[in-house]
Amino acid sequence: MDQNQFIDFYEDLQISSNADQETIERVYRHLAKRYHPDNSHTGSVEKFDIITKAFKVLSDPEKRAAYDARHSENKKMIWKALSDKAPSNGNGNDKYIRKAILSVLYVDRRNNVSDSGIGIWHLEKLLNWPEKILEFHIWYLKEKGWIERTETGGFTITANGVDAAEEDGLILRKDRLLTQSTQPLEVHETQSLIEKSA
Repeated sequence: MDQNQFIDFYEDLQISSNADQETIERVYRHLAKRYHPDNSHTGSVEKFDIITKAFKVLSDPEKRAAYDARHSENKKMIWKALSDKAPSNGNGNDKYIRKAILSVLYVDRRNNVSDSGIGIWHLEKLLNWPEKILEFHIWYLKEKGWIERTETGGFTITANGVDAAEEDGLILRKDRLLTQSTQPLEVHETQSLIEKSA
């Protein structure tokens, strides 16, 4: 894995970035039981290592403070990959929501090819739409085969999803992400992330 690649420890533990220490410990214990290699039904060395790494950072106040600064920056970069304006009509707005979801997952996959995935809670925070609205669009995108669920419970864009996003006007270049109208989205900050993952 690329050392510069951003890993979302909050997603790994399936918790809010505002979670208190007690919640972090409780959730970790629950997931550790589920994924411990000695568990013959649901054990997974890989998943156990992922949640343990996340726990070690998030349970240490000093490490967590440093991580939170990076987490906040990464969130801003993904958000800036989206257009500022959504169409106001209902059908257009639905298409915009789906395109926004695909855009976030596209950027995430581009930056984390082999280890991409964003959970619905994280999408809700990034896009500022409630989970109830996102659920329908996630269902639709899954049925179309444009996104899929990851082993850790998040969502990632598929090759078909990349094609759909690009066909709909989403074009990723080293210097910018363009919308259907070929107006650049404000993603100059994303350039460094893309170059790091290239």
